[in-house]
Amino acid sequence: MAAQPVSRMLRRVLRSSVRSCSSGALVTQPHPGEPSQPAVEVPSGRRRFLREHAAPFSAFLTDSFGRRHSYLRISLTEKCNLRCQYCMPEEGVPLTPKADLLTTEEILTLARLFVKEGVDKIRLTGGEPLIRPDVVDIVAQLHQLEGLRTIGITTNGINLARLLPQLQEAGLGTINISLDTLVPAKFEFIVRRKGFRKVMEGIHKAIELGYSPVKVNCVVMRGLNEDELLDFVALTEGLPLDVRFIEYMPFDGNKWNFKKMVSYKEMLDTLRQQWPELEKLPEEESSTAKAFKIPGFRGRVSFITSMSEHFCGTCSRLRITADGNLKVCLFGNSEVSLRDHLRAGASEEELLCIIGAAVGRKKRQHAGMFSISQMKNRPMILIELLLMCQDSPPAIPSIFFRDSLHVQGLRHRVSFSSQMVTLWKGGWLPQIPLLAQRWLASGVPQRHYGSHLDSDANPKCLSPEPRAPATPSGPLPTSDQLTHVDREGQAAMVDVGGKPDTERVAVASAVVLLGPVAYKLVQENQLKKGDALVVAQLAGVQAAKLTSQLIPLCHHVGLSHVQVQLELDSTRHAVVVQASCRARGPTGVEMEALTSAAVAALALYDMCKAVSRDIVLAEIKLVSKTGGQRGDFHRT
Repeated sequence: MAAQPVSRMLRRVLRSSVRSCSSGALVTQPHPGEPSQPAVEVPSGRRRFLREHAAPFSAFLTDSFGRRHSYLRISLTEKCNLRCQYCMPEEGVPLTPKADLLTTEEILTLARLFVKEGVDKIRLTGGEPLIRPDVVDIVAQLHQLEGLRTIGITTNGINLARLLPQLQEAGLGTINISLDTLVPAKFEFIVRRKGFRKVMEGIHKAIELGYSPVKVNCVVMRGLNEDELLDFVALTEGLPLDVRFIEYMPFDGNKWNFKKMVSYKEMLDTLRQQWPELEKLPEEESSTAKAFKIPGFRGRVSFITSMSEHFCGTCSRLRITADGNLKVCLFGNSEVSLRDHLRAGASEEELLCIIGAAVGRKKRQHAGMFSISQMKNRPMILIELLLMCQDSPPAIPSIFFRDSLHVQGLRHRVSFSSQMVTLWKGGWLPQIPLLAQRWLASGVPQRHYGSHLDSDANPKCLSPEPRAPATPSGPLPTSDQLTHVDREGQAAMVDVGGKPDTERVAVASAVVLLGPVAYKLVQENQLKKGDALVVAQLAGVQAAKLTSQLIPLCHHVGLSHVQVQLELDSTRHAVVVQASCRARGPTGVEMEALTSAAVAALALYDMCKAVSRDIVLAEIKLVSKTGGQRGDFHRT
């Protein structure tokens, strides 16, 4: 169980740094002899004054269905320091010329106008808002607006630890940090940049400064991170986090696919299997989130159900893009330029009429998920980084770093290691080296890679130790008939319903002849596309799991173990791939092992093809198999 070690870790982290009070105000634990310092959100006296002197809500911000729009999201920039696919198309986006972006004064002018009409919450977004040089000054000036109760920010967390003390002093009240994985290698694979450690430092700094809850946004995508749900929830046992699981949403260029979306109900079922005592919290007015809490846990869990159960009926949000367009619906493609009217000299009254007309045209609800996926809309990076930059590459397996040479396969329930506890106590998780190097007698570093997804109690992965190959126990009896052809000669799937379940293991291999130039770049990890061995390894593991979808007449096999090892062969300028699969069932796993080795080899070719097209994939073969009625096989 992950909960117990996380609990111990959190008690150590939080005992001396942060506490909360029953009123909901943020409080930082004082040092000896110092008075308590309240957090910056909104002083209770000011809050009380605003409630007692609230003006009638503006008709300009009320739509034809009676929804009052009191929440404004302002994008400060289109730029981002990460490169994420569900936020940004693979080919990138054409950025708006600087002259066409809102200036600081224009941002503040529009904010002042909206607050005057009843907006009491502003959230700053991007792109990545914390790369804007004057973000602290913008927060400070927004904090001076009478009637504004809350200033929030949504960030990818890369610059948060450095800027948060200044932002808090300026008046920042709430923080949303995007984090789609707890796996350092997967983080780098997803965002195409390093930075996992910095995000963790940002989360720790927010807790240290007394923010509660610190909201962590996690976009859940099937085949990518749905197996980490329980590990995210385990963090809330002792940390004041609100982990928000967000249904994967379609935007222009992010290749949205319904099959990638994990619905709220499916996620909730997964959580309740582990924590049946999970209880639903009362929904706040105009909230986008369905909140739940595990009794005894300090934090909570929320679900943003934009796709499966929309919350359009209580929507109170408006958005201003970095180039000054007003969007009344995140999924709508209708926009009106406030920038152009502002620069044309429009009066406050004229601006309000334009805003009121746009709000008045807002529809009762957005289109269904399939219609949305067909609509032309901005890429998310050009609207705002609501969910923040995490990638949606082809599905990859979940892996979790234990130390510099070992990775644990994350399944539905794993425990955080003692090292994880120590690192969280320090406020960060380290960048783990992606490579395991062996020094040969000649002094040349030899790269050797292995990974597996294992159901044993103590799985090892990316292990430098060689594993023993499957041992033969006898010859493989041959058959004089093709088993996947019926009597009429038509293709047919074998019926394995009557076969007994036995332990099945298969090992397959492949060789990729790279040539001297590509070989040296792979050996030294100097390819521009990234670490070729890591990518090939991940591709091989994923291919094993998807074999039945790739090979038409293969049965689906519930694998309990997948291991992919890649070793450099300097004599041939080659990479030798070995894939091992294990399962218990009525059918063998030879095809899973062969598919894994072949796809790993193909991925390696793809990583190196820009350097040389004279790459040969060779010797794809079954090395051994054990288990089953037809006996064992070992290639001699």
